[in-house]
Amino acid sequence: MRLCRPYITVGDRRVLHLHAVTRNKMKLLILFGLTLLCGVESLKVLVYYPLPVRSVSMLGNGVVRHLLDAGHEVTYVTVYPLKNMPPTLKQVDISGNEEMLAKDDSLSISHMLENNVQDNDVLHIQEFAKENTRQTFTNKNFTKFLQDTSQRFDLVFSDLFESEVCAGLSVVYDCPLVWFYSMGAHWNVLRLIDEGRNPAYDPDYLTTNVVPFSFLERVEQLWARIKYMALKTFITLPDEKKMYEEIFTPLVAQRGRTLPNYEDVIYNASIIFGNEHNAVKLRPSTPQNFKYIGGMHIPDPVTPLPKKLQDLMDNAKHGVIYFSMGSFFKSKHLPKSLVRGLVKTFGELKETVLWKFEEDLPDLPSNLHILQWAPQSSILAHKNLKFFITHGGLLSSIEAIHFGVPVIAIPVYFDQFTNVRKAVENGYAIRVPLSYDLPETLRPAIKSMLTDNTYKKRITELSTIYHDRLVPPGKEMVHWVEHVVRTRGALHLRSPALNVPLYQRLFLDLLAVILIILYIIKRIINNLTRKTSKKTDKKKKN
Repeated sequence: MRLCRPYITVGDRRVLHLHAVTRNKMKLLILFGLTLLCGVESLKVLVYYPLPVRSVSMLGNGVVRHLLDAGHEVTYVTVYPLKNMPPTLKQVDISGNEEMLAKDDSLSISHMLENNVQDNDVLHIQEFAKENTRQTFTNKNFTKFLQDTSQRFDLVFSDLFESEVCAGLSVVYDCPLVWFYSMGAHWNVLRLIDEGRNPAYDPDYLTTNVVPFSFLERVEQLWARIKYMALKTFITLPDEKKMYEEIFTPLVAQRGRTLPNYEDVIYNASIIFGNEHNAVKLRPSTPQNFKYIGGMHIPDPVTPLPKKLQDLMDNAKHGVIYFSMGSFFKSKHLPKSLVRGLVKTFGELKETVLWKFEEDLPDLPSNLHILQWAPQSSILAHKNLKFFITHGGLLSSIEAIHFGVPVIAIPVYFDQFTNVRKAVENGYAIRVPLSYDLPETLRPAIKSMLTDNTYKKRITELSTIYHDRLVPPGKEMVHWVEHVVRTRGALHLRSPALNVPLYQRLFLDLLAVILIILYIIKRIINNLTRKTSKKTDKKKKN
């Protein structure tokens, strides 16, 4: 093989060639350096989290933390403003959105218990999301912010929950849009960047079914899909489209542009991030621009426990049990008789019990300790923790797998039934229904969790799979955010299915052509038959 040498062997000409090569190398190094500088240039990102739900805001806080750590500037629209943050973070306070939950008694844990709520009201959820959007865009702080035409952003990063009106923010700031969905790869989200998966094997997130489905479950999934789209298309969507035009037409006009169609905007996201991970089995297939970053909100390393709580857990000779119903459904709203029963049940144990309860409780047994605020990740990370009693929210489910802690789950509402069903199917959880008999039904579940190590073994296996990633989820999220900006919207990742009409995906046009051809053939055969019949009749007459 002939080698290409960087010199010529005749006198001084050899030296001159080396100088030329050196100059070329220097040019390449300078170009490479400039490319690196462009790649890490600080971005201005608008992060939009309008839901008055603390668990969802924890995801927003995680997004903000990772973007700030990467050196980017962030403007955070939030119901729960952060404190003691760097100057690269600006916040728009929309804490007035909390009034929505204060007025809605149907979302309290006592209402769920008294009315034995097992099914999710799809229309109520869509209406809640729509009203939350309306309240956010009429908030005086956010309205003032939007009126400032000097604001510029490289990307809009928005929470996605049952309403896509806020996609208009990407039109106002003329930049790419990225969604963050607080759950997994569900069909109603995938339809915004690809196509909804087949209901024969893709469960609706508001049902408890897990694949493989029985015949009746497949029928239930199909009906859930039809019902959802009918409500969305004929009831919710017209109001959302009207709201979109009322909000964004004047804002875009102030910036010298016209507002595009609502349908063109909501299907124009560059990427959707999903709050799920690779340790969950039976996930649906996803397009290239759907990225799993579940666990992104968990700090690494975890925040140290307060000294008093650290000492308590360190000195728990028989281990610790942690009980929390989350931030949305509060233990203090449980009926008093149920609270007394749970106190008695926990008092019978030799293990130390930590109960996240939002107010003081009198006359507690010595092993039961109340935490009005609980650093959940830090508690789950402690080596003395035996298991976790939870409502089955997705963040708690992810944290349990992250730290390898088995769970007893008491689902209340929304996606919690699905999360718990998956956890039970994966072998690391026991489900206990929410009822007035909870103190009694909880006893055998606690006994099984303490005596049967298969739950701990299974969660340890899943935790190993969960942590087996090329990069941590927070860094992956930052990479794709920067990639979207660098590539001006990441058009190369988008699915071609998004631009194919439904009638083409179902080959209805082909079916129509076949039917027309068959109809023409039938007419031709009928005409030939009639002519042949007439000739035969004439011959008979002759």
